[in-house]
Amino acid sequence: MPTILIIGTCDTKLEPLLFLRESIISFPLPIPDLEVILLDVGRNPVEHEAISISQENLLVDCTDISNLDRGEFVEVISRQATKVVEGLLRSSKGLHGVISLGGSSGTVLAAGIMKGLPWGLPKVIVSTVASGDTGGYVGESDIGMVNSVVDIAGINGLLGEVIGNAAGGIVGSAVVFEHRKHGERGRGQERKKRLGVTMFGVTTPAVDTVRECFKEWYGDDVEVYVFHATGHGGKTMEKMVREEELDAVLDLTTTEVADFVVGGVMSAGEERMTAAVERGIPYLVSLGATDMVNFGARDTVPERFKDRNLVEHNAAVTVMRTNKEEARDIGRFMVERLKNAMRPEVVRVVIPRGGTSLLSKCGEQFEDKQVDEVLFDVLQEGLKGSGIELVEDKRDINDEGLARMIAGLMGRLMT
Repeated sequence: MPTILIIGTCDTKLEPLLFLRESIISFPLPIPDLEVILLDVGRNPVEHEAISISQENLLVDCTDISNLDRGEFVEVISRQATKVVEGLLRSSKGLHGVISLGGSSGTVLAAGIMKGLPWGLPKVIVSTVASGDTGGYVGESDIGMVNSVVDIAGINGLLGEVIGNAAGGIVGSAVVFEHRKHGERGRGQERKKRLGVTMFGVTTPAVDTVRECFKEWYGDDVEVYVFHATGHGGKTMEKMVREEELDAVLDLTTTEVADFVVGGVMSAGEERMTAAVERGIPYLVSLGATDMVNFGARDTVPERFKDRNLVEHNAAVTVMRTNKEEARDIGRFMVERLKNAMRPEVVRVVIPRGGTSLLSKCGEQFEDKQVDEVLFDVLQEGLKGSGIELVEDKRDINDEGLARMIAGLMGRLMT
């Protein structure tokens, strides 16, 4: 009996919201006892029989909002709506899908609510801003965004098709989600151990080997979650560790640190490499792709870096070789995060002296042993007396033998 929540500003988007609601209710396949809840998060109160939870219901325990500016109102309504949605999620019926539509403000509001919901719960936003950079809206969540193509003002043929497709998508997803959860409850499924692994294009061979090893050695007892180290990937992994969704981390690819320190476009922020050491879970760190800093297309590389050693990874990504000063700063960042580990006995650092990526191994364009040595030396000196064991190896990070050794070390830390 799936329950789908619609979030929208009924004072400005009532007609398309009602169209969305009707599209869900009139889904062409029979869905027994499908329930649709329309939650109004608009600035001005609206009365309509289709509205399940009105703006007045949300703000019943709030002070006067008439003098709040736009930003202040969004903050208040978001907080109140989040409480209501969390209550629906905990109710006996629960929620099986959440959908919204709107412009930039409506998207910010709905996304803020959805980002606090569990991973795996279907979440969709039909938005006028979905064709641009959606990173700020999606963040570390699994929100799906649909470009409305035209403005969400009234209903026309094209917008009706877009909304209809989104409605069909959320109904189908909600049914699958409900079925999956019902099946898990019926089986009383035991939680598997979950290992987070960080990966980049230039460390993919190593991660593939690690995955194969865990499959070979542990079968289905360990699930491997691979995070693409593009900024949001690292943030997501840190968040999952804090929320106890991961039991161990193999941080093989720490390139996001280089981007944070130097100013690349794939930084995961200053909280990178903090969650696992604070929780005290098994944490194996290596230096994958710390030889590079990431930028967009070649013409977007900052002027001060134009004369550096650059490689066009593809049409949208250009990478720059780090220098000695940058390598020193990257090492210091890592030492600061690691040296105060709650349980240093379950932390390991693997130093691949043969190269930290496909581009820096022997004979490749980023090969520079002197720069690498600066990074290695900072880690060795900085972690002395910390209780953290450093493992040095002459092979490059993608060498199959080294990757298998790393997998074995990770497995022993976990057990």
